Amino acid sequence: MENLKQMPPVVFCILDGVGWGRRDNSDAVFMAKTPTLDRLKAEALFRLLRAHGKAVGLPSDADMGNSEVGHNAFGAGRVIEQGASLVDQAIGSGALFEGQSWKRLMGCKTLHLIGLVSDGNVHAHISHLRALIQGAHRDGMTKIRVHALTDGRDVSERSALTWIEPLEAELAALPDAKIASGGGRMLLTMDRYEADWSMVERGWRCHVQGEGRPFPSATAAIRSFYKEDPKVTDQYLPAFVIEDTNGPVGRIEEGDGVIFFNFRGDRAIEISRAFEEENFPYFDRGPRPTVFFAGMMQYDGDLKIPKNFLVNPPVIDRTVGTYLADAGRRSFVISETQKYGHVTYFFNGNRSGRIDEAKEDYEEIFSDRIPFDQAPEMKAERITDAAIGALRSGKFDHIRLNLANGDMVGHTGNFEATVTAVECVDHCVGRLWAACEELGAVLLVTADHGNADEMVELDKKGKPILVDGNTKPKSSHSLNPVPFYLWAPRQPWQLADVPEAGIASIGGTLLLLAGLGLPEGYAPALIETAA
Repeated sequence: MENLKQMPPVVFCILDGVGWGRRDNSDAVFMAKTPTLDRLKAEALFRLLRAHGKAVGLPSDADMGNSEVGHNAFGAGRVIEQGASLVDQAIGSGALFEGQSWKRLMGCKTLHLIGLVSDGNVHAHISHLRALIQGAHRDGMTKIRVHALTDGRDVSERSALTWIEPLEAELAALPDAKIASGGGRMLLTMDRYEADWSMVERGWRCHVQGEGRPFPSATAAIRSFYKEDPKVTDQYLPAFVIEDTNGPVGRIEEGDGVIFFNFRGDRAIEISRAFEEENFPYFDRGPRPTVFFAGMMQYDGDLKIPKNFLVNPPVIDRTVGTYLADAGRRSFVISETQKYGHVTYFFNGNRSGRIDEAKEDYEEIFSDRIPFDQAPEMKAERITDAAIGALRSGKFDHIRLNLANGDMVGHTGNFEATVTAVECVDHCVGRLWAACEELGAVLLVTADHGNADEMVELDKKGKPILVDGNTKPKSSHSLNPVPFYLWAPRQPWQLADVPEAGIASIGGTLLLLAGLGLPEGYAPALIETAA
């Protein structure tokens, strides 16, 4: 790609989970005091972008965007078919059931299926689990065990029984199929970025060793937890184990097969490593059974995690990071642990490590291990300090940061804490803007998907759902668009006419701001030279 000319440094700030909602009292972004974003809207180039569904490579426009596909879209500069779509295709065509990994699994004693049980379609989908169960039964697998992680994050916060009750009935109709264990996704198994290996340890002890509070069924477990703690949500349900008169019904044992059926990678890598790695320092696994382990997809193509998988992951080449490095542009990339992999691995097309060691500096600020509504400011100020320091150093052409507050605090469903989170983010953007004004840099601010912008569950008519006279909190992502702000007063840019643009257009926009051309096949850039 032609290297046109050297341009001012660009600060690319991703406000994770800060979408553009109804602009009413259900919208924590609107209810927050955001003088910086308000001023940016008035003084910068501004428009809205699609950040969900087909605009980010998901199967339908009913599918919420998420940070993985959002950062893929930013870095790819074009729409890439994502995990959910690829799994749908592999199941629909039957290709999944013809692969070598599937055939190996069908030769195991017991088939164990571990993953998130909901229709959120962010990490997993209940239809995929059902297809795996039906396919295994059809192919002669007589003993099937499900280890069900409850959601409450990508779906309503206490909706687990919506999927668990019919799933147990479907399993009961098969010769020897049962739910064996489970618990909330934010307490066990689904850690990411090595933020808290104790989550994975709890999952290992529950699913593999059969350790957890005993119940006769998963439905009984969830109902008991709801009754004992009216405030507990599905993502924080304690570990439970299903037992009969002989004890746990589904420990993972020697000679078994295990599928981790989530398609999204970030929260699947650590449990995959626990099953596969010989030298494993993170917790004592005890006697480790020799099993055949497969992921729904290969979650890290560079590190080959896991070794065996059912569906090929998306292949993303020609990323923004590659073009920047090849053109000699220097990048500084930073986030806290919860989103560090997004501004690095996912932005770089599901590629581990740096694209060019000489051209890139990456920095991770370690996230706190507490519920995020207890400290809604998170690490935003420290990230902002580091980004401004990188800008002042004069060493970097591209500074990329993710402020995770809107998403991580929004997922707690705590409205007041989410307002505080958004206000903190707004303050940090103000600091970045002041530094850009002083140093002659360009500021591009956007989001990867919505969340904090819709904190109340709505019915199909868009009216708030009431429970005991109170609005029902929402802790999942939204289908709302996200804002795009570009402040570049020293450059002759204007908004281009790109109808229905999605966040994939950010990629080409970043390359134009870096003085590079728009690569073939990229989505149209959001800007053009003013007449």
